Amino acid sequence: MKYYIDVSYNSINKWGEELCGDHIEIVKSDDGVIIVLADGLGSGVKANILATLTSKIAVTMLKEGASLEETIDTISNTLPECQVRRLAYSTFTIIKVQNDGGVYIAECDNPPFFIFDNGRDRKIYKEKKTLNGKVIYESQFRMDQDGLLTVVSDGAVHAGVGKLLNLGWQWENINDFLREIAKKEKCSKNVSRHLINACENLYDNKPGDDTTVVSIKLRQPEVVNLFTGPPESMEDDIKLVNYLKHSAGKIVVSGGTTANIVSRILNRALIVDMDTYAEDVPPMARIEGVDLVTEGVLTMKKTLEIIKETLLINDHLIYQKLLNENNGASKLAKILLEDCTHLHIWLGRAVNPAHQNPKFPIDFNIKVNIVKELQDILNFLGKEVEVTYI
Repeated sequence: MKYYIDVSYNSINKWGEELCGDHIEIVKSDDGVIIVLADGLGSGVKANILATLTSKIAVTMLKEGASLEETIDTISNTLPECQVRRLAYSTFTIIKVQNDGGVYIAECDNPPFFIFDNGRDRKIYKEKKTLNGKVIYESQFRMDQDGLLTVVSDGAVHAGVGKLLNLGWQWENINDFLREIAKKEKCSKNVSRHLINACENLYDNKPGDDTTVVSIKLRQPEVVNLFTGPPESMEDDIKLVNYLKHSAGKIVVSGGTTANIVSRILNRALIVDMDTYAEDVPPMARIEGVDLVTEGVLTMKKTLEIIKETLLINDHLIYQKLLNENNGASKLAKILLEDCTHLHIWLGRAVNPAHQNPKFPIDFNIKVNIVKELQDILNFLGKEVEVTYI
């Protein structure tokens, strides 16, 4: 079975530092994903350089087929030496996840990874090796759809030292926390956000170390079809609706003209729900058989703003509040962030004269620009996006 590999991460910088001493690199290949979490010695600029070099070297070499031995040897001989400690050092965790659920992990001085299956702990055999003077723990196993794999930098297990906890947040405590999260969250981003938020709270919002959380879940592909804008030719209206009728997955119709086309050809009522009107978001509507019906440009622009805002939020309660507002933008953002792995946007070429009127604010630009930006940000989040012009 081919899974969608859902990978996400969150980081917080050590208090007073502009740069994070941890660095993540993620690269996709035809058969899966390679993820490297590196933690540079110390903090600030030096740590950031060490971590960035380590992760970029590792992910590039491994993608090109280099062995772990060759990769570690290159890292050891490339990292600049710290003039104070006389060390060129960065801890790291390398993860290779295949589309069929096969997993390989190599750990070097980072906290041990966390692994759950259906909310239950898994015990994984690790082989100890010494490569170029570094002790490496290697693991190979298989993940299933309901599994959760999480790795952290040591800032997570130090969380609370000198603040709310004397000895920090121990590995076992994090494991207990994640076990509960694993049972209820299907998105990796929600897992990493939950955990980084807990670490930030334990540090009393003044982290004593750079802290990073990477979470990986395997999911069945979830397809969302977003229809926005009428076709360039009115003769293609029926073709548009036929695409809609035969599309697998969720159906979203964005735009009043598009919704009217769908309603007319399907001969189903278009009912506007004024209870969903918000100050900056027009009301939603309902059409039988369509999962979500919204206004067009204004709603999609607001959806884009919400998605951008979620990238800056570690507090899970604030995140949930953003996505649970009763308006079209919040509903669409929630679908795209949580219920979508593959997005197919059907973009009508017909021009709405209102969007070209120079008397309107710049925000009323062609919807193509909004769609392009939406595509870019969802690609950044690891989702697969396809745009078809009609």
